Amino acid sequence: MKQLLDFIPLIIFFILFKTYDIYIATASLMITTAMQVAYTWFAFKKIEKMQLITFLMVTLFGSLTLFMHDANFIKWKVTIIYVLFALFLLGSQLLGKPAVKSMLGKELSLPDSLWKKINLAWVCFFCVCAIANVYVAFYMSLDVWVNFKVFGLLILTILFTIATGLYIYKKAPENINKE
Repeated sequence: MKQLLDFIPLIIFFILFKTYDIYIATASLMITTAMQVAYTWFAFKKIEKMQLITFLMVTLFGSLTLFMHDANFIKWKVTIIYVLFALFLLGSQLLGKPAVKSMLGKELSLPDSLWKKINLAWVCFFCVCAIANVYVAFYMSLDVWVNFKVFGLLILTILFTIATGLYIYKKAPENINKE
């Protein structure tokens, strides 16, 4: 349920972009993201760091998009969020505490070397997504970029998540089967 909640602002953004324009869609993204954060706080009494960072970035770049009447700002938001996620994961790796382990370590018991590989793989994934977003955002039409942002990046994330799960299953089956 909570994961579905994360996609509501994106779905509304997409629908309003297709029926109106990027500016109405951006305003709706800002409003629905704020509502999502408020709902999360009241329902769960906790806001995850990634959700808070996303909210701040949507607010900053959405405001710039609306005030400057320039869609390039909202396009950059996606890239900057992916770069921040990559830097966060890389920083956690350099500090010897892979963030992926702290997120999933309660559910899975894996060797530290495996957590480090998975963490670095996600760093690379976020970097590739950031680069892909820049390419699509600035070398293709706005319509293509919105489709890529909503569907392409979502599909890539789901596929990479599945690939990560398969990698874990292949590399550590004895750890997964213990319960």
